[in-house]
Amino acid sequence: MDSYDEKDVPDGEEQARRPGSDAADSGPQTAPGAAAPAPNSEDVTPPGASDTPASAPGASDEPAPAPGAPAPASAALTAPEAAAPGSPGPGIAGLSLPYQVAGALALAVVAVVGVVHIAMVFLHVAPSNTVTKQHGKVVDDWIYPEFEQNWKLFAPNPLQQNIAVQARAEIRMADGNRRTTGWIDLSAGDGSGIRGNPLPSHTQQNELRRGWEFFINSHTDDNKPNGLRGELSDRYIHRIVMLRLGAQRDGGTVERVQVRSVTTSVKAPRWSDEKIDTRPYYRVVPWWTVTPADLPAGAGSAEARTEAVR
Repeated sequence: MDSYDEKDVPDGEEQARRPGSDAADSGPQTAPGAAAPAPNSEDVTPPGASDTPASAPGASDEPAPAPGAPAPASAALTAPEAAAPGSPGPGIAGLSLPYQVAGALALAVVAVVGVVHIAMVFLHVAPSNTVTKQHGKVVDDWIYPEFEQNWKLFAPNPLQQNIAVQARAEIRMADGNRRTTGWIDLSAGDGSGIRGNPLPSHTQQNELRRGWEFFINSHTDDNKPNGLRGELSDRYIHRIVMLRLGAQRDGGTVERVQVRSVTTSVKAPRWSDEKIDTRPYYRVVPWWTVTPADLPAGAGSAEARTEAVR
C-alpha cells in the first residue's frame, strides 16, 4: 500500500496528508497556490493599536453628559438661545393685552390724521370745486398758518368760460357803394378745423386765442394800448383777422374792420347748486381802417373760412 501511495499521489499532497512526518520537523508549509491560513483574532493586533481606546478626532476628554443632565457651560455659550415656551415675542406681541390695544388705537389715530391731512392739503391746492365752496372755511382753518401752501395743483383759476372772437367788415363794392357784413365767428372757424382732426395744427389751436389774450392784457378797459406792447398787439390782431377775412370779400374790397369778443360762462352741472350767469358778455373794439401793413402775405387771395353769424 505504501508503494501504491507513493506512486500515485504527488509529493506536495503526500506531505499535506502526513502532518506528522516531515512537516513536523520543518514547521508548517504551504502548498504552492494555496491560501494562507487565517490568523487568529486573539493573536493578531492591528498596526498602531494599543490597549487604550483611541478617541475620535476633535472629541474632548470629558465624558458625555448623562441623559437629563444639564449641558456643559461650553455648549451653553455656542448653542443659539431658544425662546422658552410661553415667553413674550418681540414688538407689540411682547406687550400685555391692554398695551396692545393702546398701541393699535394709537396707530389707527395716526393713520386717520394722516389721511385727513392729505385730503385737506389736496383740497387746498386744487381748483375751486363743490367741496371747497361748501367747506372752504374748514379747509382754511386746518391749513393756516402751519401748513400753508404756496403752490396750486392746477391753474389758480381754470378757464370756465367760452370766448369767441368775431369780426365784421365794411366792404366797398365795385359801384362805389359800401355795405357792412354780419359778425363772422373766427373762433368757430378754427374750432371746425380742430374738431375731428387727430393732429390739428398749432395755428388753429393757439394763434387766434393767444393773439386775443395778448391784445386784452396789453390794453385798458376802454381799449387803449399800454405802451409798446399794446401797439404791437394791435398790429398782431389786425393781421390775424385780415388773414381770415381776406382783402377781397363778397365782390368788394375790405376797407374797415371791427372786432369783438363774446364771453359766455360755462353752465354749472346739474348736480351742483351753484348759480352762474350764462348771459354773454361783449367787448367791442372800435373800427379801424385797413392799411397795407395789415395785409399779410396771401391775405388778398384768402377765402373766408367761417360763416357769418347774423
